[in-house]
Amino acid sequence: MMFDQDLVAIIRQELSKAERILIVSHIRPDGDAIGSLLGLGLALQKAGKSVQMVLDDGVPANFCHLDGSGDVRTCAKGAFDYRIVVDCAELKRVGSALNEVVQPDLNIDHHPTNQLFGRTNLVVSHAVATAEILAQLLPVLGFEITPEVANALLTGLVTDTVGFRIASMNPDAMRTAADLMEAGGDLARMYYPALVQRSFSAARYWGAGLARLQRDGRMAWTSLSLQDRQDAGYMARDDADLVNILSAISEMDIALIFVQQSQNHVKISWRVCGLASSDLDVSQVAQQFGGGGHRAAAGAEMDGSLEQVQETVLAATRKLL
Repeated sequence: MMFDQDLVAIIRQELSKAERILIVSHIRPDGDAIGSLLGLGLALQKAGKSVQMVLDDGVPANFCHLDGSGDVRTCAKGAFDYRIVVDCAELKRVGSALNEVVQPDLNIDHHPTNQLFGRTNLVVSHAVATAEILAQLLPVLGFEITPEVANALLTGLVTDTVGFRIASMNPDAMRTAADLMEAGGDLARMYYPALVQRSFSAARYWGAGLARLQRDGRMAWTSLSLQDRQDAGYMARDDADLVNILSAISEMDIALIFVQQSQNHVKISWRVCGLASSDLDVSQVAQQFGGGGHRAAAGAEMDGSLEQVQETVLAATRKLL
């Protein structure tokens, strides 16, 4: 991965001066958000920096095995002289993780729809994960990739590629995974809890969604309500990665899941299924509703009832097909 050397020089100079650093990522964090946050945070701490890592929704249970996860806060506390946002296309998606309304100093991301909201923006849209960017950037900046950092970044790389399965997977990303393993990362130990293991409550939550699975031609969708979450005893506000199960349905081109966040607010996730046509770009549909993401995986949030949002979004997605 080739970086703009002038940009790297700016980041290196700013980080060398920074003493109290805040790192945040997006709400309902996935493995790349968590892995990037921890990987960067642990590397900066190893270099002697004072670092606070913040996620509005905290760290989900299936990522609590990662070193440093216990230090992640749900709100920032204190004053900072440098603020970094990782794996986040829009600043509003950090939720209340930032303790003040201020432009972040550094924005590191791989989403093509990134809004370049930082004073300095390192956005590499062809990277398969933000963790891949950091794995290659940290040594260039002079920071050490310890086994703990390697495990965090491997987690981000593994989860955002769904176990190296996405169509955009490439030799460089595989070499990055190998480099992280050589640095002490344990791929097998990171892979299982991130992509395979699920809690009993998550499995019950999946059951509710699978029970109401629907299709229209080559599009499949389901929904998860507040009541489903309560009945299953599932505490997080995400879909427990059910959308990745839907994207494996062989007869489909696009899968969607609607997750109710409150009585009048719904999170939508789109996935291009399997090896469906590369001409499909679900981020185009997500952007119609104020969201974004990648060609094969995108998301958005909308106000309205679960039924209203489904009707509107499904109509727009049918046009893509």
